[in-house]
Amino acid sequence: MEIRQMLLPEFEAEMKKTRAMLERVPEGKQEYKPHEKSMPLGKLAAHTAQLSELVTYIIELPHLDFSQSSMKPLVMESRQQLLKDFDALVDKARKAIANADDEHWQKQWKLSFQGQTIVEEPRFLVYRSMFLNHMVHHRAQLGVYLRLNDIPLPPTYGPSADDRMGF
Repeated sequence: MEIRQMLLPEFEAEMKKTRAMLERVPEGKQEYKPHEKSMPLGKLAAHTAQLSELVTYIIELPHLDFSQSSMKPLVMESRQQLLKDFDALVDKARKAIANADDEHWQKQWKLSFQGQTIVEEPRFLVYRSMFLNHMVHHRAQLGVYLRLNDIPLPPTYGPSADDRMGF
């Protein structure tokens, strides 16, 4: 089985879970922070929604230095806009995954900032650590923010206390 054939079902499942979480992000609470060191809710939601853009870069670029990138942070203006942007970025990532063959996934890829290497590994491993694990991490943070605002959580890897039948 090819790498892309293994990745695509997992990608689809994780994007479905992420979208369900983003669908519950409240409007008008973009500045909410559970702690002074925490990222504001709107920024966290936008970052989570934008993460699949990294997949496209991992696959299509030979390397990426964030300090040289034209990538602009997504800003949450509304939940509808956030979901629209999320869906568009997911669609591009899905197509990039589907078009990358095993040889491409196994090539070294480097992510850096101002010339300092953050990670340099085969694309498959960078995809796993810098995108997928990163996405799950921020989606979980988003769940905490929602819980602290009494917003019912969708199921993720099993039912939530709020949605036992939705799983």
